[in-house]
Amino acid sequence: MRYRTIGVDGLDVFYREAGEPRAPNLLLLHGFPSSSHMFRDLIPLLADRFHILAPDLPGFGRTAMPPRDKFEYTFDNLARVVGRFTEIVGLDRFAVYVFDYGAPTGYRVAMRHPERITAIISQNGNAYEEGLSDGWGPIRAYWQEPSPANREALRSLLAPEATLWQYTRGVPDATAVSPDGYSLDDFYLARPGADEIQLDLFRDYASNVALYPAFQDYFRTHQPPLLTVWGRNDPFFLPAGAEAYRRDIPEADVRFFDTGHIALETHAGPIAEAIREFLPK
Repeated sequence: MRYRTIGVDGLDVFYREAGEPRAPNLLLLHGFPSSSHMFRDLIPLLADRFHILAPDLPGFGRTAMPPRDKFEYTFDNLARVVGRFTEIVGLDRFAVYVFDYGAPTGYRVAMRHPERITAIISQNGNAYEEGLSDGWGPIRAYWQEPSPANREALRSLLAPEATLWQYTRGVPDATAVSPDGYSLDDFYLARPGADEIQLDLFRDYASNVALYPAFQDYFRTHQPPLLTVWGRNDPFFLPAGAEAYRRDIPEADVRFFDTGHIALETHAGPIAEAIREFLPK
């Protein structure tokens, strides 16, 4: 494993890299509330076969967190940075693993450059309305009425208790979840200004739902090989969201695991096995 930082249009982007550079490329995109640290167990299980890069998104982890008056925290801008990152590090062709926020970010990149995508692995990365649970209710209320009161109501989602809940909800044995991941997430979320950035992204998530039809058109048109490795007990993204991929990609390989939202915390080994089986095809 190597830990690097590279300039992307004036923004310092931190990333993890492993594997032989001449091997097939695999880009890992994390989601909320985590960073590339979420892939710490998965990367060593794949690095003998793939060249892996896992960047932290702007405002997350060790990537720069410019102030909101200098950088607009939208998913379009996250995707722009990720797209430029792939160009700067020389990823001409790559498979992409998307989780949570990584899905709408990665799918934007894929729509702009479909010729670069060799395959998609979606781990609780949603692109369908039926995949959204009732847990999105407070965030939907903020989309419909972006009032200060509705914004303030979402601040509790940034508290340590909420992070712990995301990690352990739906996990049959919570003692199997290492405290390292959620403790590090809490550290980054507690930085000055991080809360307002995350609230901005909660509001802009509506743009992802609006793009679902475009994502689905991309799937139908380009038929990228797709594997889902889905925590079936996810309180945010329901199993129906994984099954829906087959509507647009009939050959999609849909697999479920008995765990929650952040499935790699408990199932890095089985997920790595699924990826090793799927990608060579």
